[in-house]
Amino acid sequence: METTATRKTALILGITGGFGSAVANSLAARGWQVRALHRNPEAGLAMLPAYDIEWRLGDAMNQVDVCAAAQGVDLIVHGLNPPKYQRWRELAIPMLANSIVAAKASGARLVFPGNVYLYGDDAGDVVNENSPRNPITEKGKIRLEMEQMIAEGARHGARAIIVRAGDFFGPGGQTSSWFGSAMIKPGKPVRSVIYPGQPEIAHGWAFLPDVAETVARLAELEADLPDIEIYHFGGHWLASASAMMAAIQRVVGRKVPLRTLPWPLMKLLTPFSGLMRELMEMRYLWQKPLRLDNSKLLRVLGEEPHTPLDEAMRITLIGLGCTPSH
Repeated sequence: METTATRKTALILGITGGFGSAVANSLAARGWQVRALHRNPEAGLAMLPAYDIEWRLGDAMNQVDVCAAAQGVDLIVHGLNPPKYQRWRELAIPMLANSIVAAKASGARLVFPGNVYLYGDDAGDVVNENSPRNPITEKGKIRLEMEQMIAEGARHGARAIIVRAGDFFGPGGQTSSWFGSAMIKPGKPVRSVIYPGQPEIAHGWAFLPDVAETVARLAELEADLPDIEIYHFGGHWLASASAMMAAIQRVVGRKVPLRTLPWPLMKLLTPFSGLMRELMEMRYLWQKPLRLDNSKLLRVLGEEPHTPLDEAMRITLIGLGCTPSH
């Protein structure tokens, strides 16, 4: 454990989300002081009572608040995401802009969780950090714009690390993942699983604690990294939906039916539901395999943090309140 004088500090933006809370846990386990900016610190404390967090009152949409919270920190983790896949341009762009300004002002390294939305049909089945980025959806275009903002910021003193990953699953992912928001019902026993894709097509999954541990390890190496670095996290590459279903059934101890997401019905609802429109836009990612090549990450870390699938699923379902903890 580092002494108080040498202990590094990380500002987590979005600490009550799945990614933010997981990174906070991994950094705290490595001796970092965790600071959080939150519009309601009392509510945040109630959600994360076991964490030793330095809470700061403020709004991530307010640049003054973000810069004030970032004073004296070594790392800024941008774990913010508009809820329910909506209002991305209205919220995501200005919040990231504030984090970039804060990173430059404080000298801290910015960490940003990337995803696969910025890859279009021309990317191929396996993509590395230099594969073509030609998004075909509005959210993909926004994610590309966000990464371009980060790259431009790095050229002007806001050093950054981007870790791209597949679909999240894990504790705390109720609203920020397909798994927790569409495939199962948090807080209830697993009676069935609604699968968004074609069951026979391979899909990439990222267990949140493994992604967080990756971020923590990179954070400890960040002083030796270039001003901007992008890494792909491989995670669990499952050849079909049956692999995930088998893990779920082993955890709950019984058979669970697999149902497919009713895309035709969702399409009919798009004129009346903004959420349905946003989800429909991402359907293409469930219709073809898209695997992230993590060779670069392996060269830097030597290995990728990887929790076995059954254990990761057990932690996920317990964390989402879908199975007893004993």
